[in-house]
Amino acid sequence: MLIGKVSGSLWATRKNEHLNGLKFLLVDIEDETNEETIKTIVAADTEGAGFGDLVLVTTGGSARIALESPGTPVDAAIVGIIDSVERNNQ
Repeated sequence: MLIGKVSGSLWATRKNEHLNGLKFLLVDIEDETNEETIKTIVAADTEGAGFGDLVLVTTGGSARIALESPGTPVDAAIVGIIDSVERNNQ
């Protein structure tokens, strides 16, 4: 799983029919210091996340399981909104 921050939304009027009704968000995956974005991914939102939320993202087959639809062509899904993160010595 990955930790990221929601940085925007994505709309697509033309898409695979299995994607209808899903909300897609842009999620910035940051480095360990939370200072630099490593990459931005598109994730289907299952939890009602919003702009600026710190989120837990699952990828691959786990994302399809999170959507309860193994036939849905997604590679990332937001499965949690994070309240806090604690690390050793920080």
